[in-house]
Amino acid sequence: MKVPKYFQVKQDILDLIAGLQPGAGVPTERELAERFATSRTTVRQAIAELVVDGRLERTQGRGTFVAQPKLMQVRQLTSFSQDLQDEGRHPGSVVRDLSEREADREVAEHLRIPVGSPYWRLERVRLTADEPIAHEIAHLAGPFPDLPAELAPRGSLYKTFREAYGLELAAVEDVIETALADPLQASLLGVDTGLPMLLIHRTGWDADGRVREWTRCVFRGDRFRFVARNERGPADQQTPQGGPPTS
Repeated sequence: MKVPKYFQVKQDILDLIAGLQPGAGVPTERELAERFATSRTTVRQAIAELVVDGRLERTQGRGTFVAQPKLMQVRQLTSFSQDLQDEGRHPGSVVRDLSEREADREVAEHLRIPVGSPYWRLERVRLTADEPIAHEIAHLAGPFPDLPAELAPRGSLYKTFREAYGLELAAVEDVIETALADPLQASLLGVDTGLPMLLIHRTGWDADGRVREWTRCVFRGDRFRFVARNERGPADQQTPQGGPPTS
């Protein structure tokens, strides 16, 4: 089978950057084209795939660099902050909006509340080591009195739920799909418009089955990989494949 030229160049670039530290500069497209005796278009395609793969990152006006290793987000009933802390990283947030609003039809459907009901809208840029990595908009069905004052010293929304309001989410559902960065997301996250992103819609329920959270979060596809982790209980472990539970 014939290997596409850009794919071979992609492998050559991987060999070139092997052993380099994150943040190390990569030669320009012109220099790489001369080195590998190919066109700049072919080099550009190879670099674009390596950016999506999370091996390289491009900064407008500065150049191309070896990327940091991808962050792992474990999808279970935990918060963004907790997941990063478990990896030994330092989470942070820039709050763009935290306001009480009246639910329009879309929000009302997701939170299962009447149109016009009050809810909290929380928009944040999520950070790790001061690097923007996700844009998040959370819609929260309260009441959550004085939410801005309660969230500010804690940072973590789930920690605020637990400590300030005695609320522990009992179940969550995450729907994960791909999307392309729009101009606003590109500007907030410091990436190119059109970069593949990971889009997560999360719905969270309390112990009474009431929806308390509907969140839309866009993660940089070049900086994240996701792991879904589930545990099987004793009954599951005794269930033969395709058969009923054993007693």
